[in-house]
Amino acid sequence: MKKFIKTYGIAFIVVAIYSFVKLPVLSLDFISCVSVLIIFFGVAGILDMMLDRGERTSKTAKYNFSIAIILIAYSIAVPFLASTPVFHAKTYKNLLGTVKESEFSKDVSPVSVNDIRLVDEDMAMKLGDKKLGEDPALGSVSKLGKFHIQSVKGELYWVAPLVHRDIIKWVTSLDGTKGYVMVSASNPQDVRLVQKIDNKPVKIVYQPEAYLLQDLHRHMYIKGIVNAGMTDFTLEINDEGRPYWVTSLYEHKIGYGGANAVGVATVDAETGETKRYTTKEAPKWIDRIQPQEFVTSQINDWGLYVKGFLNSVISEEGVLVPTEGTSLVYGNDNKAYWYTGITSSGGDESTIGFMLVDTRTKEAKLYKQPGATETAAMRSAEGKVQEKNYEATFPVMYNMLGTPTYVSSLKDKAGLVKMVAFISVEDFSVLGLGESKEEALRNYREALASKGNTIKIDNDVTSEHIEGTISRISADVKSGNTFYYMTINENQNIIFNATSKLSIKIPLTSVGDKVKISYQKGEKGFVDIIEFDNLTLGNVKAVNVDEKIEEKLK
Repeated sequence: MKKFIKTYGIAFIVVAIYSFVKLPVLSLDFISCVSVLIIFFGVAGILDMMLDRGERTSKTAKYNFSIAIILIAYSIAVPFLASTPVFHAKTYKNLLGTVKESEFSKDVSPVSVNDIRLVDEDMAMKLGDKKLGEDPALGSVSKLGKFHIQSVKGELYWVAPLVHRDIIKWVTSLDGTKGYVMVSASNPQDVRLVQKIDNKPVKIVYQPEAYLLQDLHRHMYIKGIVNAGMTDFTLEINDEGRPYWVTSLYEHKIGYGGANAVGVATVDAETGETKRYTTKEAPKWIDRIQPQEFVTSQINDWGLYVKGFLNSVISEEGVLVPTEGTSLVYGNDNKAYWYTGITSSGGDESTIGFMLVDTRTKEAKLYKQPGATETAAMRSAEGKVQEKNYEATFPVMYNMLGTPTYVSSLKDKAGLVKMVAFISVEDFSVLGLGESKEEALRNYREALASKGNTIKIDNDVTSEHIEGTISRISADVKSGNTFYYMTINENQNIIFNATSKLSIKIPLTSVGDKVKISYQKGEKGFVDIIEFDNLTLGNVKAVNVDEKIEEKLK
């Protein structure tokens, strides 16, 4: 009995040390749990042999070795049989859940030009590094961690923690790194280094770049999260600006495969307080529970195994695949969604639609909106300014002017945003470029209008409307075109500009006429007119004389 206790006691200690180092998930749907058992019985068998006084190996040692060998065979054969899509294609297809078809204009609300994202992750890193470089003492001991985009009080920011540069810096800074960096996703000038909240210092003690008990993953493991997988360690800030690590918890739904998020855990970056939630219980300020990697994989399986495994590798009938790249977008409801285009198997530059997946609930919606892939849109924007050698960022899709639109920034070799591009999803040859969002939108509006009734310009939340009396109006000819400049009594601070192409009523307009003008929201000073109507003239219509003569001859 004493030998038995000694053997298994030492084996347990060895396994405990292994678990502290490797952090295996102690759940039967994880191979790491089987590995722990293999080590336990293997070590026990070796100890039994060492403690045997006879020449032959004892029955207990053989028993332990037999169990270890059986578990090794199990870990090789069973995961394949229980998890391979060859036998479980339908289960993989259904892992995403029910995919509902919906209408783009119904679910995706129009967005204001001020809310459009210009800053991508690479640019956020450059701006963050520049901000950190303003304090050489801070930059010598810390570096920026990974940026993640999130909604902070209704506005989008890239947020990254300051983390330890190496183990030496960790040893000399056991009280944690000093704060985090916020970069506005819509305004490159808004970069903040947050080191205090309510006059109290912000410390990032627990982090992936720390060691031993301050290592984030190990800290959560020791706090009791041992029976679920952990992934997607993201620093998010709550409404008060306090930093928390948010980690997705997952289990395997199909044998040892089919990873699926089942909850989330939060860790106070300073105190280490750890809380575990289900997907329904998670605090509202948490943006992402469903990891991007899981959602992309499940979308791929949903489209790939639509008619079984054999069809996916032979005829590929009806197979759908996500386009290259996934982005995080935010709806008008401030909810976050994973976005990806959907194309048919073998598709190159066209899509059959796109999908939005709720980052918390995993509710998936498919929008059948034929158009261009994100890559095709990027190439189209770059082609318009190919002489400048600008590179387009991966686009984000918005509802602009009532139509699905890709918005991409064009950056120079230094990574600075030089231009903005609005590209129609339906037709990537229809695009607007500009050195600012307002200019790009103005050019995009003109490009859409030139398509006539092909693309309707409605639901426009990017424009403002004003009615008033003309106080001044004058014409000027430039490059063969006549431009009209006017002011109205109701707002003398704006000079409105348009050509007769916009409306036949403009050349007929005089001082004192009542007019209705639409112009781009947020613009001041000298602005372009989007829509114009002279209320004094009433319903004046253009008449083509040649058409009238032809009509009478008939």
